[in-house]
Amino acid sequence: MSVEINNESGYDVDAESLVRLANFLFESMFVHPEAELSIILVDTAAMEKLHVEWMDEPGPTDVLSFPMDELRPGTPGRVTPAGLLGDIVLCPEVAASQGAAAGHSTDDELLLLTTHGVLHLLGYDHAEPDEEKEMFGLQRQLLSAFLGGTAPQETRA
Repeated sequence: MSVEINNESGYDVDAESLVRLANFLFESMFVHPEAELSIILVDTAAMEKLHVEWMDEPGPTDVLSFPMDELRPGTPGRVTPAGLLGDIVLCPEVAASQGAAAGHSTDDELLLLTTHGVLHLLGYDHAEPDEEKEMFGLQRQLLSAFLGGTAPQETRA
């Protein structure tokens, strides 16, 4: 599996934990071991620009996901095809604020947002109540398993 981290944010982040998490998520969701993921960390100005350009919403956001090959979760007997899962863009400054509001660290918030982003890349959404229940439940389950306990509480920007 190829996970590329590009930190353009100016924040010191635990990139190794993000890579370990991505590997864990790929294994848990039966994503092909040769799939590729890019995680880009940006400052608030860059995130705001992307948020306006791609979502037509003002201000910076916490995470954006850009799927490439539209891979979907595999099963124990059948992993996804190899391919480009896509790009996740994270904003550590927004994550720091959200983490503080939720009572956990910026690193924990970045793990939560990475999990959220990977699920979006795999086709999960939360636009409808039933979708939100499924996606956020899976997000908690995966992050709890990765952390060996309780996942940080979700924040909503």
